[in-house]
Amino acid sequence: MHSILDRIIMPESINKHGQNWKNVDYLVFNTYIWWMNTLKMKVLRGAFDEGATEYDEVDRPVAYGRVLKTWSEWVDLNVNPNRTMVFFNSMSPLHIKSSDWNNPDGIKCAKETSPILNTTTPPSVGTDRRLFTVATNLIQSMKFPVQFLNITTISEYRKDAHTSIYTIRQGKILTDEQKADPAIYADCIHWCLPGLPDTWNEFLYTRIVSRS
Repeated sequence: MHSILDRIIMPESINKHGQNWKNVDYLVFNTYIWWMNTLKMKVLRGAFDEGATEYDEVDRPVAYGRVLKTWSEWVDLNVNPNRTMVFFNSMSPLHIKSSDWNNPDGIKCAKETSPILNTTTPPSVGTDRRLFTVATNLIQSMKFPVQFLNITTISEYRKDAHTSIYTIRQGKILTDEQKADPAIYADCIHWCLPGLPDTWNEFLYTRIVSRS
């Protein structure tokens, strides 16, 4: 169930969508933002199509690990490494608190025009690095040679690259009144195009070209 207020997962469920992933040239996976609304995740006991309604609440990294374990086992069993290249993109970060980059007077990522310039230490913008660790450890244990694309740290510097107030709500561009209220309406999750995702694609294309 994908409702923001009531998300429930079946961590062992994959075959329905997996049927669409077979016998292709490239598979690119990622999963992160969807998990960030709550500290604990609701895990269904059983299956929806069997009428199950009871669930357990488990810590986010535990649920994330169960889902990725299902995914990794599916890849190992169903994907031919001579036919398909598989990539896993790491976490795409958010920039919600301007205090994270020492701008206490800022409002989220609004009006940011340059990256975080202090490169002596990695940025700390609230990324759940526990999920990063779960993903890297699992991928290293797989039989299939999944290519892990680490986009996280380079993206954490880019507080200036989000759509901010130049975004849409419910399919409509923000009104001037909404743009004037960035605390509510600034989008500091999604990214401008052209922009940072083009750099992620350079990483992807480099891996593809190097193999060919």
